[in-house]
Amino acid sequence: MAVLFALATLGILAEKTRTGAQLTGAVIAILGAIIAANLNIIPHAAPAYDFVLEYFVPVLIPLFLYQADLRRIFFETTRMTMAFLLASAGTLSGAIVAVLLLDLSTLGIAATIEPPLREPAVAGLFTSTYIGGSVNYAALGEITGLREDASFFSAATATDNLFSALYLVMLATLPGWNWLVKRYPARTHDAAHHAAAARHATPLTLALSVILALLTVAIADALTAWLDISNWRYALITLLVTISATLFPRQMARLHGSFELGILLSFVFFATIAAGANVLAMIQIAPLLILLVAILLTVHALVTFGFGKLLGFSLPELITASNAAVLGATTAPALAAAKGWRELITPGVLIGVFGYALGTFAGTAVYQFWHWFMA
Repeated sequence: MAVLFALATLGILAEKTRTGAQLTGAVIAILGAIIAANLNIIPHAAPAYDFVLEYFVPVLIPLFLYQADLRRIFFETTRMTMAFLLASAGTLSGAIVAVLLLDLSTLGIAATIEPPLREPAVAGLFTSTYIGGSVNYAALGEITGLREDASFFSAATATDNLFSALYLVMLATLPGWNWLVKRYPARTHDAAHHAAAARHATPLTLALSVILALLTVAIADALTAWLDISNWRYALITLLVTISATLFPRQMARLHGSFELGILLSFVFFATIAAGANVLAMIQIAPLLILLVAILLTVHALVTFGFGKLLGFSLPELITASNAAVLGATTAPALAAAKGWRELITPGVLIGVFGYALGTFAGTAVYQFWHWFMA
């Protein structure tokens, strides 16, 4: 945990330099964690990571959304939904191209999965994870039977973690490419009226921010358990906090420093994701997966940013949509917050949650269709 916070702090400090500002603190935290984990300075799995994922991640959303007045976000959410559907189409296209170009039947998967079923299974697995994130990845692991082969599934998970982290690095650096930014429509996604919040942060405002965030998560978890809808956890957290922000905008606006606290915890979260990337295991067990994911994400990016430009989306909108598709509902708002796109935070959460519903369906559809096609 000490190293995770040190990497987050390094990212924050580095943003004060010219090079660090171009890379962004998120990228520096991610790269630092990948290097530290693969040099065995920190492990690839640890109770500290579990704590971050279990407690920090859900608390991030309320911290970022205390000023998310629903009356101001409906238009952006509509646009972001369309951008997310485009990103999902990019993932589907990438999965199809990768399966057509590569012979996945040679992958070292347990004999319980026959060679004709391996291509559909792997295609479905990575389609699901790059539309909805890890929730869908776990579901398709069960549906396809790939989870039964522990060594292969571990290598696939390592590949997913590494490329997700590297893709996040790429997304975070795109706004610094001036030649690229000029080619997209300019839209303002920052909320200037929040800029002065950090100057008035006090122990009381920080304490109230954390208390309210924890209570929001606790209530949402109790409701999801009662209704048996665990996949809608982040949607319910978002709903509860946005209702509060809409009904009590003046009171919520007084929770100074909450956004900045969320930034720090989001950098810790980014480092946690990156630490799980075991490069050696990935190369040793299933090197073909590297090519598969590289092709899939390349096609995804070309479709998302190519057609997105033609359809008039701004670069921040496309970055947030692609982030939500590839990494899910947690990193999309965190990166939007880190880049100062505060008007995209709530839409980023909502489209990421939409991905949870869409990803398992899309991955299963690809698996079943490919299976039928090869029969």
